[in-house]
Amino acid sequence: MNRILEGLRVIEGSAFVAAPLCGMTLAQMGADVIRFDPLQGGLDAHRWPVTEDGRSLYWTGLNKGKRSLAIDIRKPEGREIVTNLICTPGPGNGIFVTNFPLRGDLSFESLKTRREDVIVATLLGNRDGTTAVDYTVNCAVGFPFVTGAPHGNAAVNPVNHVLPAWDAITGVHLALALVAAERHRRLNGVGQLIKLALSDVALAMAGNLGYIQEVQINHSNRRAHGNYLYGSYGCDFETADGRRIYIVVVTDRMWTELGKATGLEAKFTALEQVLELDFRREGDRFRASEAITAILKTWCDVRSLDEIRATFDATGVCWGPYQTFTQMVEEDSRCSTANPLFAELDQPNIGRYLVPGSPIDYGGLPREAPVRAPILGEHTDQILAEELGLTDRRIGELRDAGVVGGPIDIH
Repeated sequence: MNRILEGLRVIEGSAFVAAPLCGMTLAQMGADVIRFDPLQGGLDAHRWPVTEDGRSLYWTGLNKGKRSLAIDIRKPEGREIVTNLICTPGPGNGIFVTNFPLRGDLSFESLKTRREDVIVATLLGNRDGTTAVDYTVNCAVGFPFVTGAPHGNAAVNPVNHVLPAWDAITGVHLALALVAAERHRRLNGVGQLIKLALSDVALAMAGNLGYIQEVQINHSNRRAHGNYLYGSYGCDFETADGRRIYIVVVTDRMWTELGKATGLEAKFTALEQVLELDFRREGDRFRASEAITAILKTWCDVRSLDEIRATFDATGVCWGPYQTFTQMVEEDSRCSTANPLFAELDQPNIGRYLVPGSPIDYGGLPREAPVRAPILGEHTDQILAEELGLTDRRIGELRDAGVVGGPIDIH
């Protein structure tokens, strides 16, 4: 965590991945992010993975560093509180992010009557407002048909990716959009409504990476290539002790280093001559992927993971071991407190575990320890008293009326 966005306050009404990730990204850079949820938790309060007693590790993972307000916005008093929080005067206030429909008191038009320069960011599934999630977007932009085993019938057996990549990219886009809009407001004095559609992010990346052009210019519909790296060289190998590694070559230097480290230069040169290819070229390495792999497989088959690591370390070979989540946590120093990204924290009602902060390292600002996720409604009284100036008596009345609550142990 760092404090580069200190003084910025964001009110968040969200669920699932992209919008909460936006808020967490800002919170881990020092913004004061207040997330509001229903009194018994929102749509994602129990989302898997969960502990044995049903507490969501997912929810705590995406809400680190935020403050939590438990509130019933179905009631007029609840909507008024959230509206007041969003529209609080001050240069760093007046920012709202959500992936829920903007209606009534929380619509951009209504909020603008309360604060002329309000910034509202709304995350949509599709740009026309219809529903979409990462998995329905991903299946529509072609990637399941180029994922999985080569030479298979992708039209019949598409392979979905388990990583919600579009959610992740969209969440960071949304954070960037808010920071950019706040900068624009400081320079020009105007707020705005930001709309970002999950499907547009996926379509934009498909275009940025050349997939759309490949269809239109080359009239080509890419097929699956398994674990081979399309357009260059990369493949997975089993080691003598039953582990797996991935070797990748994307530059001429990497290719040269691979030949030197393995002692296979002469065989690679002979293969070039037989195939009449030039392995200094990425495309030629890709065309010869299976033949190159056959040579490397023989070399990897008789060496353990540790032997390969010792051979490749301190060289220009680009490689890495395959690791299960358990192996990553138990064996990889990058996933430990040896990496300043991580700290071990106690999460109430769950336990002690590794918690990542922001992966961004600002040279001019010291890293600060990551901050755990809140308990639902943990900061309700603090927010109402300090940010809105409500008295203890008024807060008690709101609690008695079921408008606000917390802290609440949801499981």
